[in-house]
Amino acid sequence: MSKNIRKTMWDAMSDSPFLMVSLNNTLQHSEPMTAQLDKDADSEFWFYTTKTNRIAEGGPAKASFMSKDHKVFASIRGTLVPETDKAIVDKYWSNMAASWYDEGRDDPSLLMMRFELDDAEVWVSDPSIKGLYKLFTDGKVEPEMMGEHKKLGL
Repeated sequence: MSKNIRKTMWDAMSDSPFLMVSLNNTLQHSEPMTAQLDKDADSEFWFYTTKTNRIAEGGPAKASFMSKDHKVFASIRGTLVPETDKAIVDKYWSNMAASWYDEGRDDPSLLMMRFELDDAEVWVSDPSIKGLYKLFTDGKVEPEMMGEHKKLGL
């Protein structure tokens, strides 16, 4: 599965694109954001937000992800930058995004941020038979028996 762990992460994020995001240079808590994913881009994703949001200043950031089936976990590092390409803002616009802005795409508070990914640590839970047996019989479970863990350059 090693060579597919990157694809596994992207597939899980496509299925449930909700992440907790924070800037590295503040003490503020992470907040939930909905990532806009491009099936052809695996080194960046986008968030609609507002100019007054805690992530609006951009800079070094982290995002945490957990798949809805609780089998894929990721800690992602990168940089948040304002997206200035109107075509990108338009590309991902949806009724869900519109519901947050009184004036739609022309709302003066609208800001789209691009998360440029540097690297990630990914865990995929896929326990072996031996791992499950030990887990349920109080045996010593080794981490590799419960799935895979990799550091990825993105």
